Amino acid sequence: MFSKKQLYHLLWPLVIEQLLTVLVGMVDVLMVAYIGEAAVSGVSLVDSVNYLVIQVLFALTAGGTVVCAQFIGGGDYRLAGKSGGQLFFITTSVLLCVSAAFLAKGDSLLALIFGQVDRDVMDNAVKYLSFTAASFPFLAVYYSAVSVFRAAGNTRLSMLASLGMNLLNIVGNAICIFWLHMGVAGVALPTLLARMAAAGFMVYCLQRFGDKIRVRNLSEIKPDMEIIKKILSIGIPNGVESGLFNLGKILLQSLVSTLGTASIAAYAVASNLATYLYLPGNALGAVMITVAGQCYGAGKPAQACYYVRRLLFLNYAFLAVICSVMIAGKSFWVGLYNLSSQSSLLAEGLIFAHAAAMIIWPVAFLLPNYFRAVGKAAFTMKVAVFAMAVFRVGLAYLFIVSWHKDVLWIWYAMFVDWIFRLVVYGYCFRRDEALAGSV
Repeated sequence: MFSKKQLYHLLWPLVIEQLLTVLVGMVDVLMVAYIGEAAVSGVSLVDSVNYLVIQVLFALTAGGTVVCAQFIGGGDYRLAGKSGGQLFFITTSVLLCVSAAFLAKGDSLLALIFGQVDRDVMDNAVKYLSFTAASFPFLAVYYSAVSVFRAAGNTRLSMLASLGMNLLNIVGNAICIFWLHMGVAGVALPTLLARMAAAGFMVYCLQRFGDKIRVRNLSEIKPDMEIIKKILSIGIPNGVESGLFNLGKILLQSLVSTLGTASIAAYAVASNLATYLYLPGNALGAVMITVAGQCYGAGKPAQACYYVRRLLFLNYAFLAVICSVMIAGKSFWVGLYNLSSQSSLLAEGLIFAHAAAMIIWPVAFLLPNYFRAVGKAAFTMKVAVFAMAVFRVGLAYLFIVSWHKDVLWIWYAMFVDWIFRLVVYGYCFRRDEALAGSV
């Protein structure tokens, strides 16, 4: 169903989009730092809350991508377009409620979540939240439209929209912070305007460039419970999995904080550098949902399995290069962060271990996208929650609290989590592959 050229055209815009997100995040942090520590702290607090909201949105849109892709694979473009309309209804309804709650009671909610913080930090946080919360509905529209295009195999438009949104954000930040001296509002206002522009652009594209799949009129946004159930049957387990995964990361971060400043700094730097190792896999995961979903919808499970294997192989090819560069230059990369000698040594050890262990990662984290694409999101949720609770968090606490190991053992516990996922997902995929081959 897909040629090498088609897979390539699906993949490269997603890789660029992932890279843009990471680089723009780094630039944003540098610009906020210019305002002062209170602004940095306030923005950081709100961003941790915003991240959870965005993860819920990603979980819902993943469900929409799968359902749309399955209808496209089956040749039913009318229902694919209607599924897009239902996704718009779900995401905007949820995020309008979240936005209203934050706008009405933002200061109280922040105080409840973070407790007592310095007054100037809280003031900056509340001001920043008022803008970002107002942008949530526009973000819902943007990512819903992106999901529809990705389901149809068009990833270039979302890349262009992401490029435009991020450029608007950076230019707006520079003007509002360095020229207009607007303080933390100078960081937040461009974010709101950029998300509004991106949402408008994607809706226009859906009407203008959606050849076979488009949301034609408002009647397609009217609730259709059958399609909504299909979307939520993937979106809810995916959201639970994502939410608990991030909770686990917070628990591990609190565990790292007990090991001293050198360990905290080393863990933060190594975690930041490790994000580059995931970029190809994250892009390939989005491609896998589109490809496997369309093959499954077309009644061709054997082809779904075939393309999953090809995408896994491609991920390993990318990792061979990226991990080699990361290991060979670990001293250079860590040196960019100007750490103490003790922290640098720890960070280099963490980077080496993480890059070496990436041989496990594709099967453990790329393969679940196949199961989501064929309607088995509840299965991946159960495996992920068990692995997170028992191995990543449980073993880490055992290593650090009971056996008094250093920060590297937190990642050893994470690698055990990965190995468990590899065994379970690998076995189940081989079983699906055997069944598909016998059909």
